[in-house]
Amino acid sequence: MNFPPPSLTRTTDVDWGAIAQLLNPIETILAPDQVAKLSKDYYYFSPILAEQLADKVGDLVVRPKTEADVLKVAQVCVSAKLPLTVRGAGTGNYGQAIPLAGGIILDLSAMDAVKWVKPGRACVEPGAKLAAIDRITRPQGWEIRMAPSTYRTATIGGFVGGGSGGVGSVMYGQLADRGNIQAVRVVTMEDSPRVMELRGDAVQQVNHAYGTNGIITELEIPLGPAYPWMEAITVFDDFMSAARFGQALGDADGIIKKLISIHAWPIPSYFGALKESLPEGKSAALLIVSEADLTALNELVADCGGKVTYQKDSQASGKGAAIGEFTWNHTTLHARNADERWTYLQTVFPYDPELKLVQHMYEHFGDEVVMHLEYIRVQGNILPAALQLVRYSTAERLNEIIRYHEEKGAFIANPHTFLLEDGGRKTVDEAQLKFKQKVDPYGLLNPGKMRGWLERDGKD
Repeated sequence: MNFPPPSLTRTTDVDWGAIAQLLNPIETILAPDQVAKLSKDYYYFSPILAEQLADKVGDLVVRPKTEADVLKVAQVCVSAKLPLTVRGAGTGNYGQAIPLAGGIILDLSAMDAVKWVKPGRACVEPGAKLAAIDRITRPQGWEIRMAPSTYRTATIGGFVGGGSGGVGSVMYGQLADRGNIQAVRVVTMEDSPRVMELRGDAVQQVNHAYGTNGIITELEIPLGPAYPWMEAITVFDDFMSAARFGQALGDADGIIKKLISIHAWPIPSYFGALKESLPEGKSAALLIVSEADLTALNELVADCGGKVTYQKDSQASGKGAAIGEFTWNHTTLHARNADERWTYLQTVFPYDPELKLVQHMYEHFGDEVVMHLEYIRVQGNILPAALQLVRYSTAERLNEIIRYHEEKGAFIANPHTFLLEDGGRKTVDEAQLKFKQKVDPYGLLNPGKMRGWLERDGKD
């Protein structure tokens, strides 16, 4: 696995004050410190990306409030051939929203309306925060199906454009699974920008595309039943007992669950707000399950040799520390707050109820790669995805660790590259590439992030 540096030439000789006037009355930001802040995400979780992307910033931030505003921005960019990078809340980890060639940052956070809610679905603007959507839908008995651990701050457009799954994926799979995005409206970057509506499988043309092939201005998303969720922590004497409990809970069809997050020691030692429930040396399972299934959960914990050390009922779930904010990539955040040498991997292990490959990797790498599992649903099976903590030493060693996992049959979605295809897809998505050729013929949207486009232009 290579880690290619950005190679795009930065936009020069542009009168950005004049561009801001052309965009009037849409809000624009030219102050260098604000522009720099709005050019970044959590790319520094990766020491590779931290080095490659540290000096990459935009030149002008634009904050539209309507789809008509977005059309105007697109027209200005196309006419002047200015690169444009779409931004949600900047909670991603791979430099998805960092402009490699400068230009305009399109901050969609002000387009945050929940337009309507119907049984099982909702229509929302891209800047709507995930938690804000739930505050509107839950009184009607519904909630979003899945969310990253940045649930309180992440936007739905950013999640669709740069995310893949999260809390809830143990029930509903990932965003790429058919049905998890119902429709999107996108603005194109053609000579005369227009609005297109994509429905059904066609939404995959812009799902997890880093905003390289269309500007999302509206989404229709499915909702799930809003169960009375309770949070729990169970601890185990050793990691594999915790992992096997996670698999057993995932396979327990009668227990409704939203989160099964398994952490080998010393990861629990980084969760300061939960320390009273995390005994020294124990591996831990952080859980969100339906409150109605508490008895069944407690019996399963006992069967697996665990101990419940923490429970929070549904009435208290909005108070104090939210357990989801210690899982998924928030785990990495907490670890890095204690020791910045930690980085991470993203691994999907093949379906195997005996967890043989998980155990092999746990034992093979020891404390160099510390296990953190998130159970998800893949094609009807429950299996562990991992966001292992890695004690970083060199890029070469990180490559060796990635290569070893892949040779043994684990799938690595590499979080140490800003290139779309080199991260999770591994191959060029021809449908996404063809769609970009159609709607962004000048390659102005988030340039440098789509390998298929770079290879098409002979730039890679």
